[in-house]
Amino acid sequence: MTGNFNYFYKVIINPALNRFIRKKLILNFYCMRKLVFIAAIFISCFADRSGAVSITIKPHPKKLAGNLAKVDQPGRFGPVNQIGAGINIHFVTGHENDLDMIAAAGFKFIRTDFVWRAMERTKGVYDWTAYDELVGNLNKRGIRAIGILCYSSSLYEEAVNFTNPLTDKVQKSPASPQHPESIAGFAKWAAAMAEHFKGSNIVWEIWNEPNISFWVPKPDAAQYSALALATCKAIRATVPDAAIIGPATVRASLPYIEAVMSSGILEYLDAVSIHPYRKLALPETAIADYQKLRALIEKYTPSDKKQMPIISSEWGYSTSTTGVPVDVQAAYIARMQLINVMSGIPISVWYDWKNDGVDSANNQSNYGTVMADLAPKPAYIAVKTMNAELNGFTFLQRIDVKNDNDYVLLFKNNKGKYKISAWTIDVAHMLTIANKIPGTAHATAVDGNGNGLKLKTEKSSLIIDMNSLPQYITLKRGINLK
Repeated sequence: MTGNFNYFYKVIINPALNRFIRKKLILNFYCMRKLVFIAAIFISCFADRSGAVSITIKPHPKKLAGNLAKVDQPGRFGPVNQIGAGINIHFVTGHENDLDMIAAAGFKFIRTDFVWRAMERTKGVYDWTAYDELVGNLNKRGIRAIGILCYSSSLYEEAVNFTNPLTDKVQKSPASPQHPESIAGFAKWAAAMAEHFKGSNIVWEIWNEPNISFWVPKPDAAQYSALALATCKAIRATVPDAAIIGPATVRASLPYIEAVMSSGILEYLDAVSIHPYRKLALPETAIADYQKLRALIEKYTPSDKKQMPIISSEWGYSTSTTGVPVDVQAAYIARMQLINVMSGIPISVWYDWKNDGVDSANNQSNYGTVMADLAPKPAYIAVKTMNAELNGFTFLQRIDVKNDNDYVLLFKNNKGKYKISAWTIDVAHMLTIANKIPGTAHATAVDGNGNGLKLKTEKSSLIIDMNSLPQYITLKRGINLK
């Protein structure tokens, strides 16, 4: 680096100073600051031959087509604009082999039910034992919990008929909290739990999919809002800096979400959570939903709060006989994470960790990244590869390659390395990125399964075989996007 500075001094600084002296100009403090700033830019653009950065990139907001990462995030959900991969689980105690595999795949979050009736069997008496074990097991693996505050309790509400959203069968269950005593009881329990676990950095999500019949007996935005407000206020009074999200709706159900937002709930939430299920549609179709939801958030966010992030707290694709093939699920689990980080989403939780059964015709039983016996599906390999390749890398921008169906995302880590993740929603084809990558011979690549790829290069051009499974290209000498 010393040689680069000498060059910079001789070529830039010294002639400039001579000119100023000849013109009898006195540099004031402001001018000196400008020179230092210019010097910093020039120095950052030079590199030694060990692979340091050759150019610094700062994306211009107007060039971020389809890119919402310019959203001002508070960073309390993890490093801003980095992959925050999560997974849904359906267990509390035991299952340490599952947790070991989840940690090995690079998941940073798990999301699971924190069930009211399981902890309060006598009014006002709480038993945290099972959840103490779960949180302890997560803490020692460096995994953060997203605790779903749910569901109702027969201690407070009468049983009513409702249609189970998972089975479509009519059954009985206590009504969701909708009377003063049950709302107060739920809020008191939630606040006590936030206090009990306040050292574990848990994200508290209020309910699960209240816009369908997980709210018993049927969806009611006013009832949910009353519970959410009471719960937020109780938690904030006990643990003011607790992380609280909601309303965890199925899809971007804008009329329902707006009804909830109009209650003033955004004053108390740290993020808006949704479940952007697409049925069989491509993950990329969620980008338009995020844009609409963000506009709604901006409408109702209090003026004294920064723009709130969106969290994708549940979303997946089943590999049942009526779902998607396992290789498509593998592509989608990576692309879901990638388009979410591109859209400024700090946490993206995949549903589900493992298959809930062995019936291939049962849609609900086949969302897992592994089989019921923990045998990895292709999705597990794909998400593990993505998490390993992009660990510590910050998303910068989507590179414009003049084809909306091609996704070429640029990342950079704090060591000055760049990485590209690339895929297409079109038919497989070759893509040439021309005159942008100096020293392509130094680039390396792996496919979506972690296997090495032989890159095709021509001078400063990179030729990529684009397909539906994202691949990862590491650049040691930077990239020029001008």
